[in-house]
Amino acid sequence: MELISDFITQLNSIVWGPAMLILILGTGLYLMLGLKLVPFRKLFYGIKMLWQGRKSTSEGDITPFSALMTSLSATIGTGNIAGVATAIVLGGPGALFWMWCTALVGMATKYSEAVCAVHYRETDEAGNHVGGPMYYIKNGLTKRWAWLGMTFAIFGAIAGFGIGNTVQANSVADVLNSEFGVPTVVTGIVLAVLVGMVLIGGIQRIGKIASILVPFMGIAYVAGGIVILVLNASEIPQAFNLIFTHAFTPMSAVGGAAGATVWAAIRFGVARGVFSNEAGLGSAPIAQATAKTNSPVKQGVIAMLETFIDTIIVCTITGLVIIISGAWMGGDLTGASLSSAAFEKGLPNFGAYIVAFGSAIFAFTTLLGWSFYGEKCVQYIFGFKSITPFRLLWVVVIPVGAVSNLEFIWLVADTLNALMAIPNLIALILLSPVIFKLTKDYFSSKA
Repeated sequence: MELISDFITQLNSIVWGPAMLILILGTGLYLMLGLKLVPFRKLFYGIKMLWQGRKSTSEGDITPFSALMTSLSATIGTGNIAGVATAIVLGGPGALFWMWCTALVGMATKYSEAVCAVHYRETDEAGNHVGGPMYYIKNGLTKRWAWLGMTFAIFGAIAGFGIGNTVQANSVADVLNSEFGVPTVVTGIVLAVLVGMVLIGGIQRIGKIASILVPFMGIAYVAGGIVILVLNASEIPQAFNLIFTHAFTPMSAVGGAAGATVWAAIRFGVARGVFSNEAGLGSAPIAQATAKTNSPVKQGVIAMLETFIDTIIVCTITGLVIIISGAWMGGDLTGASLSSAAFEKGLPNFGAYIVAFGSAIFAFTTLLGWSFYGEKCVQYIFGFKSITPFRLLWVVVIPVGAVSNLEFIWLVADTLNALMAIPNLIALILLSPVIFKLTKDYFSSKA
């Protein structure tokens, strides 16, 4: 086990090196400029399309609103609660600044992913719409790039068991155990049963459950965080000062926390930012491809809201609560447990429950969303008949993740994220002329 851990640690340092950070941020910035800031300029238009997309009769499997909720169900979760906490512990408050940067350029990346997903989607033998990086690579690029699509599908199928399965089960088991004394194995088994019951209904049931749970728990979690920030409003300026200062200057050791370098702030901020909003990973377009829509661009402006909601709103609130509480300086807490301690300090006898229930619901919906992503990757590799065996394996792995070591699970998830993003980002760069043209044609017709 030690040899495996050492190997993954070395691989992680390579795939999350300067080249990867340049690729993620650079691709997002290139797309943002090529789109002439459409994600910023059309933010309210996207909100309008989302509202109209609650009901749609266009070709597809689920409404545009349900497609966004499904992709949000896979992103609003551990990354917002445990991921932000881990980034601040390892990279200091400055890591939150780099999470913001990742999200802002990530809006362009997420928009582009959805545009390609809908534009190049297919219909499988059961009549369901399928899409994502493997399909827009296969249908949008020449045959000599076919290996890139298969590479993404392989990494996506494996990555799902990290970022979307074991990490989620582990984090919710950890917080329920620390707050309520619930045995981790019990949490794992209950999650497995609940997820299995939903997966029987496929994407339609996943979309329906996500459309109910995600808005409800998201609003409750954000409201709790805002209450804490209002009660501690005088400390918010100092929190922002720490964030902006340590985004560019090293942080000395404070209390029980080790000092963080600028590189650590950038590395963990970008890594946890990607883990949280998944912009560039290529996961979300798998859900966006199922939307009932006749316009790739219309779904693109809806999809980009995911990154804005996930990181700019939810992660920011979590990060500010953690920094203001001072719990991050203790040195003995990390992940969901740190977020729980911060919320409890802000709202005594109540805050911990917000994080506990938030973690449970978010982890549950993330398990559902990522099960669909992994399923479509496996289907691309092995065919339609592989869906049922995959779903069974997905459910079986959940309890295993619940009782595993958190540090190792995070390391594996981090590494798989990068490996999954590489083929997708390359494809987006190669398909950028198509993205820019579709966008220009659509908004020119609206003028």
